[in-house]
Amino acid sequence: MNRIGILGGTFNPIHNGHIQMAKYSHDAAKLDKVIIMPTFVPPHKESANLVSCEHRLNMCRLASAELPYAEVSDFEIKLEGKSYTYRTLQLLKSQNENDDFYFIVGADMFLSMQNWKNPEIIFRLATVIAIPRDDDSVSELKEHYDKVLKKMGAKAIILNHSVLTVSSTYVRDNIDNGAALENLIDSRVFNYIKENNLYRV
Repeated sequence: MNRIGILGGTFNPIHNGHIQMAKYSHDAAKLDKVIIMPTFVPPHKESANLVSCEHRLNMCRLASAELPYAEVSDFEIKLEGKSYTYRTLQLLKSQNENDDFYFIVGADMFLSMQNWKNPEIIFRLATVIAIPRDDDSVSELKEHYDKVLKKMGAKAIILNHSVLTVSSTYVRDNIDNGAALENLIDSRVFNYIKENNLYRV
């Protein structure tokens, strides 16, 4: 039986905040593996600000290269359609019945999970790992769990420390300013973006 973390997202591009989420979750929940899983984006929606599935997968592989427990998966991309977490977990569980799944989310996502499609299925199939946006939001997450998600059957691990505050939008907007992105994205990801001329309007 393996303890498997799922970190989903557009990863457009992946940044060091995402990598910290994988690291902290791995350490806190003693995970055997963290699967980094980009969501599907239809080809007709690709633009200067939203690059192809292939590019996003490649950047995820570069950013997670130093994490021996990380695996980049095209599972949701191959499903081709709107990525519903409950459906992804159902399919993963059917293929790995003996494994325990942990779904990794940031604070904003955790606070809205009751509004997701079929949240009860998510909570039945996985433990949620919630990562605060800052140290002050830990109590907010715990209160939300106690008052809302716990009553829906959720099991949660709420971490006590936050990750780097950065957004993919900020990275895209500052791609020509390497100094602004220092410590925010992996240098290999930065070089890949430059070499492939990504995020150019």
